Amino acid sequence: MSDFGGYSGQAYSPAGDKGRFVLPPDFRKAVKESSGGQKILCLAKHDRWKCLVGFGLSRHDELENQLDREEKNAVASGQPFDREMRALRLFGYKKLPFDDSGRFVMPDMLRRRAGIEDGIFIHGGGRFFTVWAPDELANMPAEWEDLQADCEDLIAEAEAKAAKKGGAK
Repeated sequence: MSDFGGYSGQAYSPAGDKGRFVLPPDFRKAVKESSGGQKILCLAKHDRWKCLVGFGLSRHDELENQLDREEKNAVASGQPFDREMRALRLFGYKKLPFDDSGRFVMPDMLRRRAGIEDGIFIHGGGRFFTVWAPDELANMPAEWEDLQADCEDLIAEAEAKAAKKGGAK
């Protein structure tokens, strides 16, 4: 993990043939670094938003530490804490292989949980990144307007590129 610098930036990937999406180069490189050189993408449902959270394998140890911190904070503040339930949420991610071009197949169960159909908007968040269905991101409150605009711009760019190639959309 020494080379891992976190996830930053944004990208859009339309759904490809066979339900495949493409992890963009900067994200692909960071996931591979975070996964010890393996091409393994971890995806899970975000715990508050209708999107997915993505990361590399190195985050597994961070999640165990996060679980310990959350339990300690709950105990210190006199709040109940169900460690088993929280662990189920944190460690319920799916490990997805991707190829050298970043193509990966997203399981239908993850697509349904995030409302993903025709494409994904990816946004870096440091130790993780979020993966959005553009329609779900568009439904977020006003404080999301910059990300919504970025998503719209990236979709327009992808559609223009596809039109130049003679593609659909």
